[in-house]
Amino acid sequence: MSVSQGHPQRWLILGVICLAQLTVLLDNTVLNVAIPSLTRELHAATSDIQWMINAYSLVQSGLLLTAGSAADRYGRKKMLLAGLALFGIGSVAAGLAGSTGQLIAARAGMGIGGALLVTTTLAVAMQIFAPEEQPKAIGIWSAVNALGFATGPLIGGFLLNHFWWGAIFLINLPVVALGLVAVAALVPESKAAPSRRTPSGPPGRGDRPDLLGALLSTVGMAALVFAIISGPEHGWTSPRVLGTAAVAVGVLGLFAYWESRVEEPMLDLHFFRDRRFTGAVAGAVLITFGMGGALFLLTQHLQSVLGYGPLEAGLRTAPLALAVVVLNFSGLSAKWVQKLGTPVSIALGMVLMSSGLVSIALASGGYAGALIGLLLIGVGCALANPAMAHAIMSAIPPERAGVGAGINGTLAEFGNGLGVAVLGAVLSSSVASGESLSAGLGAGQLVGAVAVLVGGLVAAGLLRRAERMAA
Repeated sequence: MSVSQGHPQRWLILGVICLAQLTVLLDNTVLNVAIPSLTRELHAATSDIQWMINAYSLVQSGLLLTAGSAADRYGRKKMLLAGLALFGIGSVAAGLAGSTGQLIAARAGMGIGGALLVTTTLAVAMQIFAPEEQPKAIGIWSAVNALGFATGPLIGGFLLNHFWWGAIFLINLPVVALGLVAVAALVPESKAAPSRRTPSGPPGRGDRPDLLGALLSTVGMAALVFAIISGPEHGWTSPRVLGTAAVAVGVLGLFAYWESRVEEPMLDLHFFRDRRFTGAVAGAVLITFGMGGALFLLTQHLQSVLGYGPLEAGLRTAPLALAVVVLNFSGLSAKWVQKLGTPVSIALGMVLMSSGLVSIALASGGYAGALIGLLLIGVGCALANPAMAHAIMSAIPPERAGVGAGINGTLAEFGNGLGVAVLGAVLSSSVASGESLSAGLGAGQLVGAVAVLVGGLVAAGLLRRAERMAA
């Protein structure tokens, strides 16, 4: 394979790995549409719903770095196949769950397969494309996120109108089966050559999964989100919330210390010396925090405030995703990013996304304001998200593509899970204080808008400084 030209079947392979990625995305968006049905049929409380979402996100985000390291060491194709298989098994367990506890456990299990899928798909894309084609390839990979966002609610709404809620998970199985066959037939195997961090290391060691690091990061993030979810019910200054928050800070601090000392860390802290990496990381956390939580509230706004059914709500969220798909699949967003530069593209995209969230929050009982907001968010996503992912991946050595994808996925999943928890807590607190549901949803959307705007400005500023220093 020519490095300058990329793999001869790279575009077909990209389609295959995007299909695998789609299985992860359908699961998240379908679940959001099913929130009212799950609340009614499983008697799920608000905290149960948040854990159904966060159990998957937290397990996945905790394992992404380990999954990426394993993919680099043992083979990205092997890990991609394993991820599809595990995700399919978890989908069956979720579809047949008979209680909220069983569903939460199944969702956590699906997070293991999701971690393997998220890391391997992006890592494979970085391996099979030449550097000059990588921005467009990442743009298409990112557009699949929006495609999942669009098709998930539509599929979920249709299934909920004709079947019981368990069908929203079983619908993953045909996609998983097709993905397994296509990956086995088309995707080439790739992995990093064994390496040692120090010349004195014993032969054969290198790139081992950092299991303790994965455990510490998972426990720390789970404790942090648990504290946030418990806040509205038990009080932000209650011993339960403060104690859990203290555990989270302590464990995450220990994780950082361990990663700085262990011989083969899954997160090499030296990456943070690269200002491109630091800027992209800071922006990605705040952006996914704001967008993840705000879109969680959007589905409830469409159904609970505007009165749409699940299928109608799904149809009305489609403009956001369609805008992203059109701009990324056509290559327009890649051309704009190339012309404007990464910092300006990220800043502009975040301003558009923040404006869209404000438009939705201030929409006065009709769909027009929400439609404008959805289109603004879509255009902003098409500009900013691929630029952010490329900034992270390009700051990491190519042979560590799996770890790089793990870092990118960790930021997205952690920010999304934390956003759902925090903005869900804002909603709960607003309603508990006597505000209407509509006012509470609007307050949550505005908090998300501020986070997105701040994230864009921080990322753009740091990336601009990195470019000037490099020049």
